[in-house]
Amino acid sequence: MSISNDSNSNNNSNNTTDGTSNKGNQYGNQHSNWGKLYVTATPIGNLNDITPRAIETLNTVDIIACEDTRTSGKLLSHFNINTKTWAYHEHNAEVQTPKLIEIMQSGQSVALISDAGTPLVSDPGYQLVLACHQANVPVVPVAGVSAVITALSVAGLPSDRFSFLGFLPAKTAGRKKQLESHLNRSETLIFYEAPHRIIACLQDMIAVFGADREITFCRELTKTFETIKKTTLGELLAFVSNDSNQQKGEMVLVVAGKVDTSKENDLSQHNPLLLRLLEDLSIKKAASLASDITGVKKNALYQHLLTLKNVN
Repeated sequence: MSISNDSNSNNNSNNTTDGTSNKGNQYGNQHSNWGKLYVTATPIGNLNDITPRAIETLNTVDIIACEDTRTSGKLLSHFNINTKTWAYHEHNAEVQTPKLIEIMQSGQSVALISDAGTPLVSDPGYQLVLACHQANVPVVPVAGVSAVITALSVAGLPSDRFSFLGFLPAKTAGRKKQLESHLNRSETLIFYEAPHRIIACLQDMIAVFGADREITFCRELTKTFETIKKTTLGELLAFVSNDSNQQKGEMVLVVAGKVDTSKENDLSQHNPLLLRLLEDLSIKKAASLASDITGVKKNALYQHLLTLKNVN
């Protein structure tokens, strides 16, 4: 049942059946009879988000290494995938890793999946991927959904630079200490948070970042009761506190980086952009769009645009 590297005479000999290329591959043909590790993304909520390639891979490999076989079993059953599953998580990784390496070296292929999304992103798998590289076992990404990128794509915050920081410490002291270490970071910050800690987490963010720091709250992404709310930390705390439903489910917090106030106060640096926008838009719409582009507060840009229009 292993995924084959064979190609017939009509195919490009540099390409494998999984779409990867042997040309320039660090593994070369040294162990062409070995299996591979397929790091396979699965949906984070909506089952329709699975890719055809993921379904094909999960059907074709010899073993699926799952974070939780019961959770993954529901997904596999839905798509009529009957491949053998192994439990692979942080508590058994030390034991399971060498066993899986040996299996792949014997010629069988393994797919690594997490409960949801892309493996290794705040999920188990690092030890196995590292061990594969060390043992020259090929590692192949089967790309798909990631809650981090999904949240960032809808957050309405700068996405050219961002840091994913995973889960914050469970206790207030540790959480505040870590937040303080990111206080002056200018890029967008992305966190995961557990439902039972969301209110305490927001309180600590307010204590460190201030109530006016912008944030987009992403809850139950791609699911039926999805919430996407762009607001400030202070307003979000009130929103979540007053609605118990917002304290349930999977949560991603996308937090704006620290604004460079010296640049924000010098609005003249944005004059070329603002003047161009004024050619086609009203002052209100130009301020809104410029705010999205620059990260500067809309009200400040609106006032500056009024001045520009009067001057010109």
